[in-house]
Amino acid sequence: MTIKIQSVHFDADKKLLGFVNQKVEKLNTFYDGIINSEIILRLDKSNNASNKIAEIKMHGKGHEFFAKKQCASFEEATDQACEALRSQVTKHKEKTKL
Repeated sequence: MTIKIQSVHFDADKKLLGFVNQKVEKLNTFYDGIINSEIILRLDKSNNASNKIAEIKMHGKGHEFFAKKQCASFEEATDQACEALRSQVTKHKEKTKL
């Protein structure tokens, strides 16, 4: 699986990129049909504390999964987006077994 990480309105450090990469790689254990993943980390221009957005788009064999979460930190947003994707992948896997 190829992983492409893009940061918008800020420069992501290596620690954050490593964390995101590790979380997305874990999703491959739930569904081995994932071909590539695109992650966009974005800073929202609003003044509230929850201005960090993580968008994850995964392309699989004949299916696309997407999750977008906004939180106070990029780690938390990535965690929540990966959990949502894990749920989507698990549901898709169960449907295709039928």
